[in-house]
Amino acid sequence: MFEGLFQPMHLLLILVIALIIFGPGKLPELGGSLGKAIRDLKKAIAEPEKKSEDMAEAKKLEDKKE
Repeated sequence: MFEGLFQPMHLLLILVIALIIFGPGKLPELGGSLGKAIRDLKKAIAEPEKKSEDMAEAKKLEDKKE
């Protein structure tokens, strides 16, 4: 069903439509905002993993002290 959905011609057409809608001045700003949103999302996803690792390490240190 989705075979060949994002062929180069499709992506070019999407880029042209975006250029027409937002204009050349807004596209870099839009790209930067999108990149920042993706970075923040990845950071938010990785944060709970880091917290759980830190908690496990703290528990190990507590156990060694006792």
